[in-house]
Amino acid sequence: MSSAAGGVLVARMHRFVWGGGVTPVLMAVVNTTPDSFSDGGLHLSAEAAIAYGHNCVRDGAGILDVGGESTRPGATLVSPAEQIVRTHAAIAALSPHVPVSIDTTRAEVARAAFAAGACIVNDVSSATDDPDIVDAACVFGAAIVLMHRLTKPDSDRWSTEHDSRRTYHDVVHDVRDWLGARIDAVVRAGMSRERIAIDPGLGFGKDVQQNLALIERLDEFAELGVPVLVGASRKSFLGAITAETDPARRDPASVAAALVAASNGAAILRVHAVRDHGQALAMWAALRRRT
Repeated sequence: MSSAAGGVLVARMHRFVWGGGVTPVLMAVVNTTPDSFSDGGLHLSAEAAIAYGHNCVRDGAGILDVGGESTRPGATLVSPAEQIVRTHAAIAALSPHVPVSIDTTRAEVARAAFAAGACIVNDVSSATDDPDIVDAACVFGAAIVLMHRLTKPDSDRWSTEHDSRRTYHDVVHDVRDWLGARIDAVVRAGMSRERIAIDPGLGFGKDVQQNLALIERLDEFAELGVPVLVGASRKSFLGAITAETDPARRDPASVAAALVAASNGAAILRVHAVRDHGQALAMWAALRRRT
């Protein structure tokens, strides 16, 4: 058993268990896609994705989240075969050095990723698109992230285009209860609770104020008893607040949101600008130790 940043433990190649570190773990976004909302096309080749992944580790990433299908609003589906082609080489090259997550909703893609060395599946459908993904993770002893979303990406809209007041009674309570039910479902399907994390799904079917409420009240998810992942990085609700239309220029707002999320109990932060988040978290941790 070896350790990674922030207390995450992993026994190569699989058997991943979420750790209990004081400082949140940084999960770096490694998109091997042509159409992701912020970095589409930048790491499409295996060589570019591998080089970028190594840079993220040097900058402080404790997990690399490799994905071959965009989940931005309006994104089109990518076949499992194409997702595997896009992600396999990067996972195989990077997984000996750091825990790697596969960002997919398809069991076939998850199995191929686990065989290549991944030890986490980050499923934005919370194992509803393809329930067999739970069995795939169980067979390999991998962990799973269960995320809340209101609708599938191809029918979703940006946070600035949502008015979800008629969809949620209380967005925090509704999302928390839904994720609690998904935890129970995957446990019944054979997944060990210690290998489950949850993600409230910022930007996925929530308007600007609802995204802020989820960050502000993140501590209310603690009663579910599993680590919470937060992915605010560069999302449209940050642009709505800062009037920044270019996602790549939203890193200062992303860091601010991440620090509030960390203070409210986030255990994993999914980010693009790893170095900026790592330096901010180092200061955050140093100040917390003095209190």
